[in-house]
Amino acid sequence: MAFVPIYILILGFTIVIDYFAGRYIESAEGKRRKLFLIFSLIANIGVLAVFKYYNFINHNFSFLMHGFGFTNPIPYLSILLPIGLSFHTFQAMSYTIEVYRGRQKAERHFGIYSLYVMFYPQLVAGPIERPQNLLHQFREKYDFEYDRVVEGLKQMLWGFFKKLVIADRLAIYVNAVYNNPEQHNGTTFVLATIFFAFQIYCDFSGYSDIAIGAAKVMGFKLMTNFNRPYFARNISEFWKRWHISLSTWFKDYLYISLGGNKVSIPRWYCNLLLVFLVSGLWHGANWTYIIWGALNGFYLVLAIITQGLRNKFTILTGIEKLPKLNHILQILITFMLSCFAWIFFRANNVTDALLIIKKIFLLSGTLYIGDFQQLLYCIAGIIFLIIIELRHEYFGHSILPFKTNYWLKEQMAYALLIVLILLIGVFDGGQFIYFQF
Repeated sequence: MAFVPIYILILGFTIVIDYFAGRYIESAEGKRRKLFLIFSLIANIGVLAVFKYYNFINHNFSFLMHGFGFTNPIPYLSILLPIGLSFHTFQAMSYTIEVYRGRQKAERHFGIYSLYVMFYPQLVAGPIERPQNLLHQFREKYDFEYDRVVEGLKQMLWGFFKKLVIADRLAIYVNAVYNNPEQHNGTTFVLATIFFAFQIYCDFSGYSDIAIGAAKVMGFKLMTNFNRPYFARNISEFWKRWHISLSTWFKDYLYISLGGNKVSIPRWYCNLLLVFLVSGLWHGANWTYIIWGALNGFYLVLAIITQGLRNKFTILTGIEKLPKLNHILQILITFMLSCFAWIFFRANNVTDALLIIKKIFLLSGTLYIGDFQQLLYCIAGIIFLIIIELRHEYFGHSILPFKTNYWLKEQMAYALLIVLILLIGVFDGGQFIYFQF
């Protein structure tokens, strides 16, 4: 509403339709239940299609028509993409699907259902909650609990640190390089791509920490959305750790609906590829996102096909007898594959992405430094993050960065975070990357 006040009607439209669809699905029988579900899905996907994909589809149609010597008569729409449209659309869809499957009772209270769709901490960038986890919480009473409030505030503080000190600092270097691909060389793009991998992780997981922490302060529990994905040993594990709420959404509502792995092998591979293609398209109306999704799907299928060969290779080379080395190599290879895919995610267009890849494979030229102090902040931020996440991955399970048995030491660590945010945080008003989705 801050940008276009009338956009509140978009939420109002889908909320009213899904609220009544849920009630009608629950009370109807036979084919009528499916009809109400389809009506709800069409309404939600229709809104998403108009605001997010109409101009993209129209642009590609114009390109196709031009190739045949025709002019596209369909006009473009001058509209803004509502912030977080994909997130609350998917959350709304999960409600009607769960009611249809009989795993969630239809919500009778219109206000509570509206709150489920518009719960402010996670409205614009997730986590994408399921009705079973969130709806019942709005009926419960929450008393003030000092420890819970403090823990929520600490998680929010960690999220702000990841966003303002690490992600937004990295963004300065990444934007300077990726927005001018002709001016930089392969060595610089290698560093910029690694920086972007950590930028998008800290940006998005930082938002999730703020959202989960804000909800926790009020007494609500949101699902975990990230679980140290860059420690994954393969792409399948990476997607079980990255944007967990979206990965599980696609698994439950698309992948399993297509048959999952309970089908023939060729169809199984097609299911995996289709899910990742749709995931790429969900992220944005651009061919770069579609290619990014296709790449991740290809990685997953290739990993399944080559599983036997890779097992033989580890035996023949003796790596199998060095489990720690094998573990590290698997993490590094997975990180490299995800970084390669991130090139398409970050590049402004496919042409830029291909140019960047070409330069990386040539790997020539001297490294672009820019502001040396900025570069040091970037490297220090990544090292600090890795140390914290190593500690959590192998020595503990706390979601908080400085959980210790020493009270004073822990409080001083959080005080240091505040000081670092104030001293070296970037306060230029840069929005979260996933707001655009």
